[in-house]
Amino acid sequence: MTPSRPAAMDAWPPAWLAARAGLLAFGLLIAILAGAVSADEPALAALLKTLDLRGYTSRTAPPQFSGSTLDARQLSMTEYRGTVMVLTFWASWCLECRVDMPALERLQREFSSRGLAIIGVNAQENKEAVRRYAKELGLRFPLVLDRDGKINALYGVIGLPTTFIVGRDGRAIAFAIGPRQWESAPARALIETLLAEPAPGATPR
Repeated sequence: MTPSRPAAMDAWPPAWLAARAGLLAFGLLIAILAGAVSADEPALAALLKTLDLRGYTSRTAPPQFSGSTLDARQLSMTEYRGTVMVLTFWASWCLECRVDMPALERLQREFSSRGLAIIGVNAQENKEAVRRYAKELGLRFPLVLDRDGKINALYGVIGLPTTFIVGRDGRAIAFAIGPRQWESAPARALIETLLAEPAPGATPR
């Protein structure tokens, strides 16, 4: 495991927060974690539980960021508003990331035309290391370079892989530390459920 799930994810200890004051924004965000999701979404809550994902309250919004991608494009979260976003933090030395990343690539190819967006944020590696990794695994989804670790810090990432799921309306749905069965039936059902939600401003049918 790289590294194992910390107890701090269940309740951020004051000492840790003091030591990592730069993570205040995300510390506040996850401080309002619910046991699952809002009470009127039992089916979604059940899917999150099956996948061992930690859900957020319906009013939680993820931190916004922008960064340069492997192909030198400036990427901003705001451009993905209206999509279902899977944001995964990874590194080439992370053994468990080698399981998650190809699975997420396959999901991207299958569901991108319907509004799924996979974004990978690398953990402080250089461009060549990221390029070799992407070529080896055949990754085509955007890979954001985070050489100074600011985006990782913004999201309070303390283990890899760490993955966040964001709904079409921009609300944080859930997060996971460690690998998950992203191509399993429950994961696909979760994606289908979120893709079925209307995008902001869409006219209900």
